[in-house]
Amino acid sequence: MDSLTYASDKENTDWLLEKPNYNFHKVDIRDRGSILELFDKERFTDVIHLAAESHVDNSIENPLIFAETNVLGTLNLLDAFRKYSKGRFHHVSTDEVYGDLSMEDPAFQETTPYDPSSPYSASKAASDHFVRAYHRTFGLDITITNCSNNYGPHQHSEKFIPTVIRSIMDNQKIPIYGEGKNVRDWLYVEDHANAIDTVFHKGVSGETYNVGGNCEMTNIDIVYTICEIMLEKKLHKNPLQLVSFVKDRAGHDFRYAIDPTKLYEELNWKADKNMFRVYLAKTINWYSQIYK
Repeated sequence: MDSLTYASDKENTDWLLEKPNYNFHKVDIRDRGSILELFDKERFTDVIHLAAESHVDNSIENPLIFAETNVLGTLNLLDAFRKYSKGRFHHVSTDEVYGDLSMEDPAFQETTPYDPSSPYSASKAASDHFVRAYHRTFGLDITITNCSNNYGPHQHSEKFIPTVIRSIMDNQKIPIYGEGKNVRDWLYVEDHANAIDTVFHKGVSGETYNVGGNCEMTNIDIVYTICEIMLEKKLHKNPLQLVSFVKDRAGHDFRYAIDPTKLYEELNWKADKNMFRVYLAKTINWYSQIYK
């Protein structure tokens, strides 16, 4: 189910159309009536909820749509699930709900207090609270994952790594906020999908699990690594000359870091940080075909 906003590309799932256990519904989770009607008709057993507005810059420009989609949309799904479903509701969230860290602070744990900095992270924090409230108040079987920054093929071009790759392919300036020293924990999309699958099937009802890639890097080091790989692949003669520092984002969080110990110890899931360069090269290969 997807509303097919600007950030969607239905071609990504066309290969599923012939699968006997797949159906697609173009529905906006903000449309309460359509959501209730669809749940009544299909009687879904379980829900994995990934739908969200997620671009921080967009949330600064238009906070309202983030509240409508991420908060009210989640409530619509929870109410429909409570009325028509009997299985598990898994909610996918973000590490940004915890706020930011200094270099000396320990990584985010599931018990870290919420301290969102942007309208995006505030809307996701609110949705997390509603999911937990429906577990406690109505007894819904829920699980939540809070993940670090994703990367990989098919990601929308507005995100950081695709922006860097596209800029190099187009021989345009690579825009880097501030001094590029902000730190993120990078998680490959397939690792994230595997973590969701693991928590959905094996996670304890009512529990939250942090999903991290064990791969903290500054934004500028990400750019340098992409430049190195693209130079090796002969996709550009001198990508470093394109690096350009721009005015910092308002309220820009300095560092995110996830401690995935709970997920590893209880459900035996762990990302391999040594695979980052391999996965990044795979990502660059995909985008180089798209942007050429």
